[in-house]
Amino acid sequence: MLLPCLEAQEGRMFSPLAYTKTYAMAAAAALSVTLVPVLMGYFIRGHVVAENKNPINRLLKALYSPVIHLVLRFPKTVVVLALVIFVVGLWPLNKIGSEFIPPLDEGDLMYMPTTYPGISIGKARELLQQTDKLIRTVPEVETVFGKIGRAETATDPAPLTMIETFIQLKPRAEWREGMTTEKLKKELDSLVKLPGVTNAWVMPIKTRIDMLATGIKTPVGIKVAGPELSQIQAIGQQLETLLKDVPGTASVYSERVAGGRYIKVDILREKAARYGLNIADVQQVVASAVGGMNVTHTVEGLERYPVNIRYPQSYRESPEQLALLPIVTPRGQRIALGDVATIAIEDGPPGIKSENARLNGWTFVDIDNVDVGRYVEHARSVVQQKIELPAGYSITWSGQYEYMERAKAKLMYVVPLTLAIILVLLYLNFRRITETLIVMLSIPFALIGGLWLLWWLEFNLSVAVVVGFIALAGVAAETGVVMLIYLDAALKKVRQQKSRLTRQDIHQAIMEGAVERVRPKMMTVTAITAGLLPIMWGDGTGSEVMRRIATPMVGGMVSSTLLTLVVIPALYIIIKNWQYQKYGQHEHPDDSV
Repeated sequence: MLLPCLEAQEGRMFSPLAYTKTYAMAAAAALSVTLVPVLMGYFIRGHVVAENKNPINRLLKALYSPVIHLVLRFPKTVVVLALVIFVVGLWPLNKIGSEFIPPLDEGDLMYMPTTYPGISIGKARELLQQTDKLIRTVPEVETVFGKIGRAETATDPAPLTMIETFIQLKPRAEWREGMTTEKLKKELDSLVKLPGVTNAWVMPIKTRIDMLATGIKTPVGIKVAGPELSQIQAIGQQLETLLKDVPGTASVYSERVAGGRYIKVDILREKAARYGLNIADVQQVVASAVGGMNVTHTVEGLERYPVNIRYPQSYRESPEQLALLPIVTPRGQRIALGDVATIAIEDGPPGIKSENARLNGWTFVDIDNVDVGRYVEHARSVVQQKIELPAGYSITWSGQYEYMERAKAKLMYVVPLTLAIILVLLYLNFRRITETLIVMLSIPFALIGGLWLLWWLEFNLSVAVVVGFIALAGVAAETGVVMLIYLDAALKKVRQQKSRLTRQDIHQAIMEGAVERVRPKMMTVTAITAGLLPIMWGDGTGSEVMRRIATPMVGGMVSSTLLTLVVIPALYIIIKNWQYQKYGQHEHPDDSV
């Protein structure tokens, strides 16, 4: 049941786990009814030690017998107490935050600040060098490589205002004592403080995936859509001002979608025609003088580089200098660019973004010490109270929050479908609705243990946690089935010995089914928990996600075991006593094992 909730990023991450678990369980089921009986015939021979001689088994029975005696004496009280514990156990649900996928520690960092538009290439180069030098002073940093601008390709639409600096960190053994990735981010953020620069410290691979999917490089993004760029920019600046004061905001920057600066060369057609020049002739001069022209290639071994020629920077560093660019007319006359064109600086959009055929402006929000779900909920309420959108404009919350909402919508039908399938399978096994519902009660009690352990470890709800809970539902149902099978088997044994049952016979049968078979029940729980503990306490790359999967299962197994050993026998004896009272000493026809 993991597969229906997996798509996009979470699908690529968790599908291998789902397929592996499914195939492993299928193979184990096949071997348990084919190979295992044969091996038992070969190896389990001779003197077999009695079960009651096992010291661990004797200890379990000694501890469990007084408990089950008390449970069978006051079964209704036990059920009421279980319901109270269940209701109280839901308390951590409102205390746990929410996120899409736990932050993965990839071992390195990427610094992606944003500057205001209109920055010159020279200033951008200087800014890049300054940030690289500051980052390199931190002892945990091995190498720093920064990039600004973009390649001449449509696949890299990064503006000049966005810096991408890859920070390779040293091995953890060489870090200062007590230093963590989060502490390192805070130290770098306090170190790199430059005017007009909004910092963002992210993971390299995850950020690339996020930018490819939504274009947002920070955990939270806001997309403002509308018909006019100037109004979109005004709304974005209001968002930037408001969100700075929202608790949990590390940094916020709204794109200046109408704040670009352009040099406009307006060719005067009549004057150009007097010198025998057309538009293409003048544009060729501007293109070659400012942008340059590839005149040849140089071959150095297996490498080939273009040779580009253009005017020195002093000839093109201002509109006045550009107006003095020389032009040779077809008649051999030498004139300046200013004789046939006007050159001026104009404002305009640095870049135009659109989604769903509407112009967009984006706001990037980096958060700290708060989960995505709780932050967006608070920030959205602030925005709705303080900002009144003009007609034709809209705000969309994006980034990881967009993924989280999509996954939440899918889980709204995947989780009920999972429970429905478990219910059907249980009914096909027991052929009775009462036993089926008793086993189904183990699932919510298992969730209680998982919630409390998540709250204690300060984990947020995420897709990884939901995957763990879905797996827990099946395991919890399995432990309940084990208990009911032994209770039914014990009751069937008594029925075979006596033609008529009394309340004392039912009580004794339940005692035998619960106490005498406590060892296999505990073995089931212990084996599952022992396999999950190394995952829950593991470290290294990827352990953040695996811990979120294992934690609800470990916590759920504890609470599910208490339910299996205490509440299920109480419900079982209540139902059997009710059947005895209703149908008398004779066995009810629908109550056969």
